[in-house]
Amino acid sequence: MIILNLDVMLARRKMRSNELAERIGMTEPNLSILKTGKAKAVRLSTLDALCRELDCQPGDLLEYRKEAAPDAT
Repeated sequence: MIILNLDVMLARRKMRSNELAERIGMTEPNLSILKTGKAKAVRLSTLDALCRELDCQPGDLLEYRKEAAPDAT
C-alpha cells in the first residue's frame, strides 16, 4: 500500500492545508482526499506541484507499507 505523508510535510513546513491548496491550484476538498489517504491515484503534475511548494522530494511524501496477509482460517 502506498501512503502519502502529506500531513507530515505540512507540519514540517508549518503550512496549512488551505495555503498549500491555493498555492498549487487545488480545491481544499481534493487536497483533503490526498491527506486522508482516500485518493486512488496522484497525477505526476500534482506530485510535482506538491514537491515544489513543500520543497521536498517525492520520496519525502510517498511511503510503501506492506499490507498484512489475510488470516487463513
